[in-house]
Amino acid sequence: MRTFVSAAAVLVGLLMAAVAVPAMWVDQNIVQEEGFVVLTAPLGKDPAFQQRLATAAVDSLASAAQIPEPLTELAQPVLDSAAQSLTGLPGYSDAWAETLRKSHLLTFADPNTLPPEADGTSSLTLDVAPLVGLVAKRVSEATKLPLQAPGQVLIHMGQSNQRQLIAQVTAYAPMGYAVGIGAGIAFVLALVAARRRGTVLAGIGVGLLVLAGLWKLGSDIAGAAVAGTSSGNDVAELFKNEFVAACSASFGQWIVAAAVAGAALLVVGVAVGVAEGRSRGKSNTGSMGA
Repeated sequence: MRTFVSAAAVLVGLLMAAVAVPAMWVDQNIVQEEGFVVLTAPLGKDPAFQQRLATAAVDSLASAAQIPEPLTELAQPVLDSAAQSLTGLPGYSDAWAETLRKSHLLTFADPNTLPPEADGTSSLTLDVAPLVGLVAKRVSEATKLPLQAPGQVLIHMGQSNQRQLIAQVTAYAPMGYAVGIGAGIAFVLALVAARRRGTVLAGIGVGLLVLAGLWKLGSDIAGAAVAGTSSGNDVAELFKNEFVAACSASFGQWIVAAAVAGAALLVVGVAVGVAEGRSRGKSNTGSMGA
């Protein structure tokens, strides 16, 4: 009976861990604003993405600022220069971080609270207004034109009806912590009930190694599925591709950590099993001698 309880607890713990680990990663790195900013901040340093982003910001300012026709020739060289050196402007890092924060708020907010111009069906909405404001400030300083940057400059990516998926992720990802605690309790129960703790430790280790492989496979499939969607916008496509790569690299670190933990538990389990076998052998020898 104890062996059955122990084996069942190990299986339940592994099943719960299979769900808990991805859910916790999603909550920490996508649902939570700070994690999202940390994950996506390096995207602003990609040269190709920088150039497309700068061009989009400058074009948005040029179309929204309503520069008087006689002054267009004066402003155009400055706009072109800003498009080439946006990332070198003072305040770029702060503006990019603010862009990510505003974008996260738009993406994970309740659709009923979104502004009318925000597309509630998009899977992700970038608001590059802080970058446009940075360009406007640069142009105003160089030309003395009182340019007013727009309050929102939205770039949508994803396909229709993906907002529902985001709502589900937002609701269920935080539950991963409770599921993770449940997995830990199941593993402890398995060890307490086990006749051979070495076998349990080795079993958990093998299970984690298998889960690491499944998580890697699932991550690759999810990344390919997201990459296969099209938003029809160059900036959105570049951001999406870089975002998928960043997610794969970040979750990949968790997968490696799980695989290392699994391998360590397997080694420890084998060692404990050998020690338990020797202990039982000595005990049997002692009983026979008595």
